[in-house]
Amino acid sequence: MANKASLGNYFEDLTVGLKIDHAVSRTLTEGDSALYLALTASRYPLFCNTEFARKLGFIREPIHDLLVFHIVFGKSVPDISLNAVANLGYADVRFGEAVYPGDTISAETEVIGRRESSGGDTGIIWVQTFGYNQHRREVIRLIRWVLVNKADSANETGPAIIPATPNEVAVDDFYIPQNLKLGDFDGHATGGKWFWDDYEVGERIDHVEGMAIEEAEHQMAARLYQNTARAHFNAHALKDSRFGTRVVYGGHVISIARALSFNGLENIVRILAFNGGTHTNPTITGDTIFAYTNILEKINLNRDDCGALRLRLIATKNLDPYTENFEFKVADEKGRERYHPNVVLDLDYTVLIPKRVRSEQ
Repeated sequence: MANKASLGNYFEDLTVGLKIDHAVSRTLTEGDSALYLALTASRYPLFCNTEFARKLGFIREPIHDLLVFHIVFGKSVPDISLNAVANLGYADVRFGEAVYPGDTISAETEVIGRRESSGGDTGIIWVQTFGYNQHRREVIRLIRWVLVNKADSANETGPAIIPATPNEVAVDDFYIPQNLKLGDFDGHATGGKWFWDDYEVGERIDHVEGMAIEEAEHQMAARLYQNTARAHFNAHALKDSRFGTRVVYGGHVISIARALSFNGLENIVRILAFNGGTHTNPTITGDTIFAYTNILEKINLNRDDCGALRLRLIATKNLDPYTENFEFKVADEKGRERYHPNVVLDLDYTVLIPKRVRSEQ
């Protein structure tokens, strides 16, 4: 009798144009939100303070932007990246309608590109995934590319199809809630002193603190996101892999770095977009994550109460960029420029933040 369990899709199975309606839609709860805060130490009051959220025009405190990202990402894993070696990067990630406790999230994906690796045993797959709430309103969309194992290195897989991805999310594609009210934004609730007006292009903010990722925490986080990729769980299978152990889900590293970045960026309201991002090196149990942010651009949204900041969030492991000097990129043995081995994340993203000088809304 044939084994009824699925082995997941391999590189050969993920052909351009394939569309997948992912199983197991998820109703998010207050418990999910509380556990996310416990695993990341995120302190943004919008996601944990009902009265603060209502003053800004939200129904109540919404589910954290990145938890929505992880849940939709996790929906796609059994079909796209169960047999992944690593998720590599992101483009054109747009955060849509707020998600509240009690909302049910579903996800759909289309394969938009593929390229076999030179070694013949793996390949890169590009996909676009959409997340929706129970009213079929878009809560997020994202493009990501992932390195996936082949079932058989001898299999012919055809020519490479590499999709064009935008370098940034256009201002016209930002989702800003219609009922947003920032005229009386309470900086006391965040503890933040700095608003859109106060940041300067080229400025660097060192977020000072570090956070170690313990084994139980990153395993619990991946389970919360229902991210079942073998790379995060199957220690027995991975002992002979290129890393020799389980790796931390890269998206969770984003959450840790984003939580650390609260110090110096306390008044950010919501993430609007990821313009692009790269998981530059793996993170494993016991690594300590540090972060700093470069201010890339100040975007005027033609509103009196808020603007947008384009930021570059850099995360390192076991190297404190506030106190230790290092070269961000280094040459490898062949003279090619590579990220420093302790750099684990390079994320270009855009956020919404109140203005200091604003009219009453």
